[in-house]
Amino acid sequence: MSTATDLVTHMRDYFLGHNSPEETWAEDLVIETPFAPPGHPRRFEGRQAFLDATRQERESFPVRFDEMRDVTVHDAGDTLVIEYELAATLPGTGQQESARFIAVARMREGKVAYWREYQDTRAVAEALARITG
Repeated sequence: MSTATDLVTHMRDYFLGHNSPEETWAEDLVIETPFAPPGHPRRFEGRQAFLDATRQERESFPVRFDEMRDVTVHDAGDTLVIEYELAATLPGTGQQESARFIAVARMREGKVAYWREYQDTRAVAEALARITG
């Protein structure tokens, strides 16, 4: 397995728009979001299925992520638990918000193969409401 540092770097670069999905996600990627909002999928199988299902949402997302900070990694062998905060800015206004996340992840051959994310959905919703008014 690649190191915890490699995985965090891959994800940070992806969140901040510095690398492509093909550089980050394994082709047979599995993503799970158990606390996804109603009407949103909670599981994606395959990188292309994930990208196709979330393309419109990503393109219309009203913020630009600036920083992945306060990262803590718990190494459980082939699985990592990562606690982090994403900070974002609304383009045009400079208004900043952040929210905390926890992810359970595995890498294979230098790419993220499994990502199970737990969001503070209330904080995310409140931040988006403040940003989009």
